[in-house]
Amino acid sequence: MGSRMLTRRLFLASTLALVARPSLALDQSSAKALITQLVGQINIVIDSGQSETGMYLEFEKIFKTFADTSFIAAYAMGADGRRASTSQKQSFSNAFTGYLARRYGARFREFIGGRLEVKNVTKHKRFYEVSTTAYLRGEAPFTVSFHVSDRTGKDLFFNMYIEGVNMLLSERTEIGAMLDRRRGNIDAMIADLQKAG
Repeated sequence: MGSRMLTRRLFLASTLALVARPSLALDQSSAKALITQLVGQINIVIDSGQSETGMYLEFEKIFKTFADTSFIAAYAMGADGRRASTSQKQSFSNAFTGYLARRYGARFREFIGGRLEVKNVTKHKRFYEVSTTAYLRGEAPFTVSFHVSDRTGKDLFFNMYIEGVNMLLSERTEIGAMLDRRRGNIDAMIADLQKAG
């Protein structure tokens, strides 16, 4: 009985040690693995034959799984985030994630009949850039790049370039324009964002 208790105790201790162990630092292999998984999920959705609405719901799940949505949302809101309440920030982040899914989901829907392929990884000072190639029917291939970091303690992408267009900068400009149209009213902008994309 004593040896069984000891064995159980050792098993629990080793399990807890594994759970408590910090994740390995981001490297070229893990950055590539993340985007390979992401691309695999995108390819599954574009090949699924689902309705537009169904695809957007799947793309929202993909963003929530693979993207640092809190960072992207905070960057998009920019300086206006400093005057937003905690509840406004949360509402904005939720609305913004759905908006991203619709906006970029619409772009990925253009890939129906095509595919994304992971190509190479480049190390930058604080992140890795994973380049993929989009192959579409009747179009020349083009590059879609993802910037990956482990800022949150988990490997996630925090920016994306499609044909050289920077997602972070584009969305900061877009959200700024939406706020301007609402004369800086954050709640009204969030309401607009819930229908945008």
